[in-house]
Formats: sequence, C-alpha cells, structure tokens
Amino acid sequence: MAFLRTEISIAADPATVWDVIRDFAAGPLRMAPGFVIGCEADGDVRVVTFADGVVVHERFVERDDGERRIVYSVIGGSIRPDHDRAEMRVVAEGGGCRFVWTRDLLPAELGPGVQAAMDRGAEVIGRTLEAAVPNSPTPP
Repeated sequence: MAFLRTEISIAADPATVWDVIRDFAAGPLRMAPGFVIGCEADGDVRVVTFADGVVVHERFVERDDGERRIVYSVIGGSIRPDHDRAEMRVVAEGGGCRFVWTRDLLPAELGPGVQAAMDRGAEVIGRTLEAAVPNSPTPP
C-alpha cells in the first residue's frame, strides 16, 4: 500500500478555506479551476474531470466540520485502484492555515503518478484560495 501526503500553508482564513474544501459537490471546481475542468455530483458520488483528460469517480465517505476534515474514495474512472481513501484537512496555523491531503492507495504502483497529481493540485488549491481572500499576505 502507498501512503501519500502533501501539505501546504495557505495565507487565508481557515473557515474560508474550509468552506471550499468541505463542498463535495462543487469543491474541486472551486478549489482548483483550470486544473479541474468538470465536476458533477449525484448523491454521494461525483465525477471529476481534470484538464489532462483524467476522469475519476469519487464516493463521499465522511465530513467532520469540527475537525475540518473530509474523506472520500476513488471508485472508478481513468484510475481504478483496488483501495483508495483520501482525506483533506484544514488546520489553523498562525494567521492562515495548513492544507493537509493524505491518501492510502492500492496498488502501490499507482502511488508516484497520484502523488504527482496531488502535489500539482495542492499548488493550484493554495494559489486559488489565497487569491480569493482579499488582502491575503504573500506567502514566504
């Protein structure tokens, strides 16, 4: 099993960032426009289309507003893991927050490609959410 992790600091209010991350139905388009070009939700399943042509079907698992944590799993599409459990978390940090994205993935051979996509996605998420907040300080 591959354990994947990417995290970034975001110079924005944690509650504002969480409002976007917690949105299972439209969050991908809100947090990563251009990187994500489509997102359609039907109940607890969404279909996310990425700019590179990858399409993933994801199932909502759990959301904890108190912990600012959402969990979902890839269940099909262009990538068909035997097991997937992804968690996005927003943690207050200084004057902003930390975005932590982890994933357990089988088979482990999918890890490098998925990790690279998570890293690119996190960069877009950080830029997007900082730009959406007026007077956000420029990150170091």
